[in-house]
Amino acid sequence: MEFKDYYQVLGVGKTATAEDIKKAYRKLARKYHPDVSKEADAMARMAEINEANAVLSDPEKREAYDALGRQAPHRPGQDFRPPPNWDAGFEFSDGAGAAGGPDGEFSDFFEQLFGRQARAQRPHGAHRQAPHDAAWDGAAPPSRGNDHHAKIELDLLDAYQGAERSLALRGARLDAAGRMVHEERSLQVKIPKGVREGQLIRLTGQGSPGTGGAPAGDLFLEVHFKPDARWRAIDRDVYQPVAVAPWEAELGAVIAVQTPAGALEVTVPARWKSGRKLRLKGRGIPAATPGDLYLELTVALPPAHSDAERAAYAALGAAFPRFNPRAIPGA
Repeated sequence: MEFKDYYQVLGVGKTATAEDIKKAYRKLARKYHPDVSKEADAMARMAEINEANAVLSDPEKREAYDALGRQAPHRPGQDFRPPPNWDAGFEFSDGAGAAGGPDGEFSDFFEQLFGRQARAQRPHGAHRQAPHDAAWDGAAPPSRGNDHHAKIELDLLDAYQGAERSLALRGARLDAAGRMVHEERSLQVKIPKGVREGQLIRLTGQGSPGTGGAPAGDLFLEVHFKPDARWRAIDRDVYQPVAVAPWEAELGAVIAVQTPAGALEVTVPARWKSGRKLRLKGRGIPAATPGDLYLELTVALPPAHSDAERAAYAALGAAFPRFNPRAIPGA
């Protein structure tokens, strides 16, 4: 996938104001709109222009896009993949992450950045109208505030134990001159025990304020776990690599393992092959029906640093003269 330079597409600088972006878009639209343009590539160019405008004219998407460019340097023509959870901590109001049109209208690059965010949104709160209050005398009926959405990263241990975390969320708005203003707010959030990857934590009233006395929208936090070499989660099941010595794998052993569920003593059956999984039922992410913990056992060879250790390896080889690790099974 190729990185798309939306500023280059519209021909504006990275400090462009909202009015600069609007003028550039209108100028290019007059030139490339398929209904009026005679350019051979008018349709493709107009699609690029629409996509660039959809990002740069939205302060929230533009803030996230700019941050991506800073944290993931790129070169034109090179394959580009955004870092995992690159958008964690960015706050989007309803519609900020939406593709703005039917599937396939925008590029894979846009879809990778903002499409999944749009699908994760809860549209029920976008423009919900509050019940009419006879005492309210405004010209328009009260309107509930927009919902907001943000992706957050947690440690897997938070799902096992529950936690209270201070989270910083980043956003952006336009000032009176049409220039980007960066905003940040901190929230104390209770992480419920048993939370899963992709689950939404709802914070009532933390979205946009309502009008005419209507309630504020809600904030939905989409949970993602930080990458951790010790373990990974798939739904409620957890997978953990565990190294065992050759004699433990072949003869069997009781080993101590530090897991997300705590320190456990685990029995490794004799003749255990590298790559097999040992299932610990109910030791995955807690729930009414908890997940399972799978220990992925691999055989680790001890290094031979001393003469005695090298002699031990030589003796092992002598003890198994017919063992050929490169033999073809069944041959």
